[in-house]
Amino acid sequence: MGSLVRRLFDARDDALPYLTHQQETVTRGELRERVAKQAAVFAGFGIGPGSTVGLRTPPSFTQVEVLLALWRLGAQVMLFDFRLKPAEVAALCASCRPQFMVRAGSNVQATFGFRPEYEVVTECRGTGRPATTGHRLVQFSSGSTGRPKVIGRTAASLAAEVDRFAGITGMPGEGDRVLLLSSTAHSFGLVAGLLHSLAAGVSVVFAPRISVRDLLRTAADHRVTALFGVPMHYELLAAASDPPGLPDLRVAVSGGELMPPDVAARFAERYGVLVGESYGTTESGVVAMDVGGTLRPSVGQAAPGMVVRVRRGELDVALDESPYLFDSGGTQYADGWLRTRDRASVDGTGAVRVHGRGDSLVVIGGLKVDLTEVENVLRGHPAVEQAVVVHEGVTEAYVVTAAASSAEGGVPSAEELLRWCRERLADYKLPRVVRLLDALPRTSNGKLVRQPTLLRERAAG
Repeated sequence: MGSLVRRLFDARDDALPYLTHQQETVTRGELRERVAKQAAVFAGFGIGPGSTVGLRTPPSFTQVEVLLALWRLGAQVMLFDFRLKPAEVAALCASCRPQFMVRAGSNVQATFGFRPEYEVVTECRGTGRPATTGHRLVQFSSGSTGRPKVIGRTAASLAAEVDRFAGITGMPGEGDRVLLLSSTAHSFGLVAGLLHSLAAGVSVVFAPRISVRDLLRTAADHRVTALFGVPMHYELLAAASDPPGLPDLRVAVSGGELMPPDVAARFAERYGVLVGESYGTTESGVVAMDVGGTLRPSVGQAAPGMVVRVRRGELDVALDESPYLFDSGGTQYADGWLRTRDRASVDGTGAVRVHGRGDSLVVIGGLKVDLTEVENVLRGHPAVEQAVVVHEGVTEAYVVTAAASSAEGGVPSAEELLRWCRERLADYKLPRVVRLLDALPRTSNGKLVRQPTLLRERAAG
């Protein structure tokens, strides 16, 4: 892993800017020096090759510095999203048992907005155990549909993904400035946003806060040429009234979950840039990508070096070994194939089209119902902003409406939304219950939660 860190730094001139927030910029050379100093501090704690370290810091210059320093020492880093509650972190640590925990010294739960620097606190844990595999990055699945899985990536796997991004047409290159909104604790933000940018000489820009005003001001002030985010960010920007022009913006890519076509269309109408799509998994990294946004509804062709197949209507990805640690993967990896459990098809040009989660296809009264189709119909109502449909005994819809009035006047009722669906869907596809919420729950990386129990709790609370 130390060799990969050196390779990333040595790929471009040290004088190039790398991390930027407001008026503060850190060059590649300055970061290289910070990483070396931080690595020396960690070595003093006894951290070295094969040490297991939990890292829990907010997105920041400090997070990048600490992660690269730990990797330089050959440690296995368990990357915790800082938004996880202490009980969630404790549950994950119970199975992973890191020897050290590195965290921000201040109360990160009370942190408002982006801060470049944090004090670093290192805790030695006597119950920890060293790494037993060659994985040097450990992440956790989003948990949007169930219990998170523990997923490991090797240095070779990460290096190969950085190379895949470099081989994808349209990716930002030296001199570009990418406004990074995707979480740096998750695959797209970490590898496409940080590691590929370090390899390619791209400057990574962070916004002070996730608000329309701050995002647009940051994009304009720093003349960003690329934007990496999740659908939630594009939905926010697409709703901006009278936004400024962003003449330097030429690339906008969404990752994490599939981009709703209506959100992509509204963003393109306001800013004149098509929204591209990056499809991947935590286990494999990027699988397919369409940077230019010209291939929708497909998510693009398979990334260089990726081998995929469609089996029983679902997409499989070839992997040399299981990415799952502590027997957390169940049957999702077998015989050299990762089962994504996403329903998909591949056309004659090799473009991959993802039709939704395999568990979004349910059988009701002997008839198959695609819950994604029901969600799309609900989203088609002029007053609906978001919708999640789940099935556990009965089909339930959870909906967030816009503040603006619907065509009938006022915020629509559950009965009105049922009428809307009845006019557009066969009776057996109709949700039996529609619940209106102020906001839908999301996972730590912005994905909509699809666990019926949690959705019911939100509706009851």
